[in-house]
Amino acid sequence: MKTKLYNDFQISLQQTRDNLIQLSSESEICVEGHLHVIDESLEKIKGGTFGICEVCHEAVDSELLQMDYTSAVCLGHFSDEELRQLESELELSQVIQRGLLPQQVPSIEGMNIAAFSRPAQIVGGDYFDFVDFKDGKHGLVMADVSGHGVSAGMFMSSLQTAFHTLVPEANSPLDVLERINRLYIHNINFATFVTIFFGKYDPQTRILSYANAGHNSVYLYRVETNQEIWLRPTGPAIGVMDGFTIRNEDVRLEPGDILLLYTDGITEAINQQGIFWGEDRLADIIRQNANSSAEQLIQKILQALKDHTNGSPLADDVTLMISRVR
Repeated sequence: MKTKLYNDFQISLQQTRDNLIQLSSESEICVEGHLHVIDESLEKIKGGTFGICEVCHEAVDSELLQMDYTSAVCLGHFSDEELRQLESELELSQVIQRGLLPQQVPSIEGMNIAAFSRPAQIVGGDYFDFVDFKDGKHGLVMADVSGHGVSAGMFMSSLQTAFHTLVPEANSPLDVLERINRLYIHNINFATFVTIFFGKYDPQTRILSYANAGHNSVYLYRVETNQEIWLRPTGPAIGVMDGFTIRNEDVRLEPGDILLLYTDGITEAINQQGIFWGEDRLADIIRQNANSSAEQLIQKILQALKDHTNGSPLADDVTLMISRVR
């Protein structure tokens, strides 16, 4: 396991080094400091000393390395004061991250919207947002960074910046996701990738144009006809491959329709018998409470999830967004 992890580090560091050299040749940006740190790490990988604690000479925890590949001391060797400082910094990171998520849902004509997000650890890798396009149409974002904790939270923060920078100048979800993949394909940390569902909603036509980059299938329930529609992935996750091909699809929302966006921390929550909650249970809650508001539906889902896990702490971040056409 360690060997594979170190091989992943070596490949990613070499790619990052090549990208930095190219960047330096095309601009006046100084990258010498970055190259020095990368070269030191590559030498340690070759010499077999990478990820070895300088105090006890044992292997540094792999999760700590994935957060910071320059880590050279096990957390167990930190002093009480250093641990308190680390805890304080993590709490600050939590406050900052919560501030990045929407503090209130937008007012979209003819739509009742509610959302909920809770990280499994102090900070998380789930991201939801509402960002308007250049033409004023409304963007709905639901994303999930692989893993959780500080490293996923840091990437989530950069993703939020990318969306708020790109969407106001874009025309379609496809344009945005293609550009985000180009930005991150060689720059996200090692085995990290992110799944994203991104929709563009026009209240006048009630058409939702969307692209799903490897994310969980969005659930659309047509109350009037008792019809279930799953908006499946239309392309791979962000950060997986250079040859990124994804397509836009359109779906028209009808009065009474309920649209549910979520992350896999919900469907993959397990009970004491090791049984996943799954898509079907999630859809059942919507169907059985079809007359409820978006806010009430979220509360019913969270209660059912708590019952399924018997109140045990969740292993992954949990995020929900429900939009109901009035």
